[in-house]
Amino acid sequence: MLNQTTETAIKVLIYLVLKNGITPISPKNLADELSESPSYLAKITGLLVKAGILRAFRGMSGGVILHQKPGDITLLDIVEVCQGKILGNYCQETDQVHIVCAYHQAMYQIHEATTAILKQWTLADLAANPVHSFPHSENMICRMMGVCPKSLRKL
Repeated sequence: MLNQTTETAIKVLIYLVLKNGITPISPKNLADELSESPSYLAKITGLLVKAGILRAFRGMSGGVILHQKPGDITLLDIVEVCQGKILGNYCQETDQVHIVCAYHQAMYQIHEATTAILKQWTLADLAANPVHSFPHSENMICRMMGVCPKSLRKL
C-alpha cells in the first residue's frame, strides 16, 4: 500500500523527531544514519520541504529540520506528499452514494476508511514507538529498523 518513497520519508521524519534537535541535518548525514542513498534522501527531503513539513537551510551547516509539530503531521499528509492525493476509484462523481452501484459504494467506503485512518495517525504517534519492542530474531522484520539515531540505539 505504501511505496518505498513514503516509507523512507516516514523513517526520515521519525529520525528527526527522535533526534529532537534544532540543528539542521544534511541529507548526506541522514543517508549515513538511515543507510539510504544520499541522492534518494535529497529527493525525499525536497518533497517534504516543498510541502512545508520540513524546513531547509543552505550553506556549510545546512540541512533540514521539522517545520511543523510532530502531532500536526498526519500519516495522510506524508502519504499524499510522496504518492499523491488518495483518490477514490468510483464509477462517477456523486455525493449521493446511495443511488450508485454496489462497486461504487464499496470503493467509496474503502476510500473513506483509508483516509480516516491515515488522518488519525500522526508523526508523534509513530515516533512514540518507532520499532518493535520484541527481541530481534531472524524471522521478525521491522520496516522501521534503523530509524533511531545511532546515539540513542541500545547496544
